[in-house]
Amino acid sequence: MSVPQWVEPLLGTTFFTTCSTHRDAARSECNMYCLDCSGGDAICFYCHSSRHKDHQVLQIRRSSYHDVVRASEIQKVLDISGVQTYVINSARVIFLNERPQPKSGNRIAHACEVCRRSLLDPFRFCSLGCKIAGMKGNGDDPRSFAREAKNDEKTTGKIREGKSSRRVSMREREELHESSRRDKNPPKSLPLVPSSARRRKGIPHRAPFGS
Repeated sequence: MSVPQWVEPLLGTTFFTTCSTHRDAARSECNMYCLDCSGGDAICFYCHSSRHKDHQVLQIRRSSYHDVVRASEIQKVLDISGVQTYVINSARVIFLNERPQPKSGNRIAHACEVCRRSLLDPFRFCSLGCKIAGMKGNGDDPRSFAREAKNDEKTTGKIREGKSSRRVSMREREELHESSRRDKNPPKSLPLVPSSARRRKGIPHRAPFGS
């Protein structure tokens, strides 16, 4: 798999700035990228409508101050196999660049091969940028990534069949953790009290004397 020329400029572009041409318009935020133009600049809604109407354009979105793109949109023009996907606002997305993560002493089941960020599922990379860096580190061998794509398609299919949302998976993990904690620390039982000790004898009454 060869890397398209627009990928690295896309990863280095700054989005969500105000368009210098349409700064006074309502939708002047630059949250789109044209794949057919070599300029490498983010464009706004009005730039798309006027100068890039018939071009291939990706819309960039934000999650926790990081740039993401919908997997259904970018996979039409790029092989994203091996990259961890996330479900945000009911849409499956991938992150464009790596995200810093504090080092943790906990054991990590799955980690990005480039930045070592922990992953939820058995993918190789946390973002598109890390996949590009991984390809360069491997000498950009198209055959190795072709084989990887087939394996990841099988893995992705199993994940989608088992879980449709990362939020469901995380909730189940929390429930399992809580259940395990309860098993290790069972509630203390109260001492049993004999049933006879709980009964109170009534006060005896003498029969009235006959007159």
